[in-house]
Amino acid sequence: MDFFHIMILCKNNKIRSLKLNIFTKYYFSVVLNDMSTLYNLLMIKVMVLLSILKIFNLKIRKFINERKNVFQVLQKEISKSEKYIWIHVASLGEYEQGLPVFKEIKSLYKNHKIVLSFFSSSGYNARKNNPISDLTVYIPIDTYKNANRFLDIIKPDIALFVKYEFWPNFLLSLKKRNIPTYLIAGLFRENHWIFKFYGFWMRKILKSFSHLFVQNNNSMKVLSKFNFNNCSIMGDSRYDRVMTLLDQNNEVSFVNEFKNSRTCIVAGSTWKEDDDLILKFINSHLFNDTCWIIAPHQINLKYIEKIQQKVKSNSILLSELNSENFQNIDIIFVDSVGLLTKLYAYADISYVGGGMGNTGLHNTLEPAVFKIPVVIGKTFEKFPEVSDLINLNGIISIRNYDSFKTKINELIQSNDKRDEMGEINYNYIKSNQGATKKVITYLNEKK
Repeated sequence: MDFFHIMILCKNNKIRSLKLNIFTKYYFSVVLNDMSTLYNLLMIKVMVLLSILKIFNLKIRKFINERKNVFQVLQKEISKSEKYIWIHVASLGEYEQGLPVFKEIKSLYKNHKIVLSFFSSSGYNARKNNPISDLTVYIPIDTYKNANRFLDIIKPDIALFVKYEFWPNFLLSLKKRNIPTYLIAGLFRENHWIFKFYGFWMRKILKSFSHLFVQNNNSMKVLSKFNFNNCSIMGDSRYDRVMTLLDQNNEVSFVNEFKNSRTCIVAGSTWKEDDDLILKFINSHLFNDTCWIIAPHQINLKYIEKIQQKVKSNSILLSELNSENFQNIDIIFVDSVGLLTKLYAYADISYVGGGMGNTGLHNTLEPAVFKIPVVIGKTFEKFPEVSDLINLNGIISIRNYDSFKTKINELIQSNDKRDEMGEINYNYIKSNQGATKKVITYLNEKK
């Protein structure tokens, strides 16, 4: 009898009400303890499968090719005479979240160089040139061999992971080498699979962290329930990060002239579900004193051209905006990356995409810090700051076109409501600063 047969039996009504006997409990523990071996077998199969699928799939081929030369780059760039800190993030969002901490670490460990790794292509391409790292690479696929080879080359004195990045082989290899390893801005929910009975093996992997800095009290309670004592509440470093947006140069050429005292709505990181609402609204509500800036999440020129053709108002690509053509334009479509946080500075109202579908809500704090109201879709449960701000009336969640139309019209027509919501958002962010200081104070004491 194997693990899957036991699971089938447990679904039987006659057995469902019975407690597992001692033998079954023992069997579960043996199977679960062996999950690391199964994981490694799975990763090997994944690598073999990807090597086959890359022949037929351009995205997979790109994924493989981007990681093909990681070890050659490391061998070339890493010096045995230097000391290193390794920071790993999944994508751009995690990089931005950890950035305030990374900056302070760079100051705290002045004699170390920083190696930054990304999992996603979008994050790597957006920040492969950044002010923090001395070398930016892709993380290799998480096999036992890759993890050990990676660490053999870098030999980091410290390793940091952000939020959800739990790669078993890398974490176990770090622990075996006694390298201090920290999780920054961790966020845990009791209903996460890690805390189900079948997540037993992964909870053992989490023990590899020297310390887990978590975002909130709920995460702390969940970890404490499962006997994690090496954790503390840091808060969310994104609050520290977004406050710095107010001090950066937020000027984008000719956007101020385009706005020209009109009420400006900036829709950031939108997906098709978001764009459908926005375009329908624009085509049925033409206001002389309103303008729009729409920044799709994926900069795909064919897609942008397609949605641009659907609008009845005059529109232009941001890259084409100049001193001669900003007049009589009602909509800008953003066709370049890295400008969204600057564009939010021109907004009177913001819409943040991702919440109308299943792709995941994007960063609502970036527009909120500019003292403007934020409108989002219906899905936001994984974001505690969003729930807080909805309850405080700084963020509005809409479920369909009718609610979108109603709420946007209310905001367009009421300066007072916009100002009130904007103040709520800004004050909330300001009151939640300080996460970076807690992490750096701890690391400084361990130094």
